[in-house]
Amino acid sequence: MNPWLLAALIAVVVIAAVIKRMIGEPVNARDLFAAPVILIGFGIMSLVKTTDLTGADLTWLIAGAVLGVALGALRGSTVRLVDRRGFLWQRYTGRTFLAVLGSLAVMAGFGVLAVKMGMHEYARPLQLSIGVNFLGESLVVGLRGMASGIPFAPARAR
Repeated sequence: MNPWLLAALIAVVVIAAVIKRMIGEPVNARDLFAAPVILIGFGIMSLVKTTDLTGADLTWLIAGAVLGVALGALRGSTVRLVDRRGFLWQRYTGRTFLAVLGSLAVMAGFGVLAVKMGMHEYARPLQLSIGVNFLGESLVVGLRGMASGIPFAPARAR
């Protein structure tokens, strides 16, 4: 797939998810985990097609994934969860956006350090980075939602 088309598609999905979460949306398991799984899948496919990954690339890639999940989990802890119409809803807060800005700064610094220490730029697919970050958020939101005792919203019919 054309890299610009893929980047545009990812941007549209991420922007749509953020807008929905700013407004507030019901929480259901499929919506929590579909986007991260799809983005991670695209990132892994991109890596599989790369033939000259080094040990340094894989080390920095794994460290970046762990950092991305942790930063996403931090962001997930700032999401407001409420009972609306008998189901769990989520909404981004001002602290969520501060966490986003901090995460972007940390990940940018991590990326620069990784490249300076020998990681190839192509070994760090953007969709994988975004996917693991959203996975961290989804895990925390899901766990907080289950702990709240408020039932998750049913999946929307397509």
